[in-house]
Amino acid sequence: MDMKPEFILLAFTLILALVQILAAGMASTAELGAKWNAGPRDGDAQPSGKLAGRLKRAQSNLLETLPLFIGAVVIAGIEGKFGFLTALGAHLYFFGRVIYVPLYAFGVPYLRSLVWLVATGGLVMVIAALFV
Repeated sequence: MDMKPEFILLAFTLILALVQILAAGMASTAELGAKWNAGPRDGDAQPSGKLAGRLKRAQSNLLETLPLFIGAVVIAGIEGKFGFLTALGAHLYFFGRVIYVPLYAFGVPYLRSLVWLVATGGLVMVIAALFV
């Protein structure tokens, strides 16, 4: 059975989420040490370095929209709404999110925001397809 492109991109987006969680965690551990990572992380100690903070914020940014993307793709699949709009939207969302991570990590302004808009536009396309 062949998987639809929208579901493939959803699966890759889930992998991206795991990669971002691991990258943010590794950067935080590199900054605060293995003892902090192994401990209960009580108190005020939070990563304050640029890279760890940026990776954590990029991860949080993905996790804000990921449930919407999952829901839209699943509903579109159930309702038989897959087509050009959902495929293009899913591609824009996924590749926008992939490009967003290094732009955020390296502190690239403006272009990062433009890429975020492209990814969000892709998400809106998938949601819009539910109504056409």
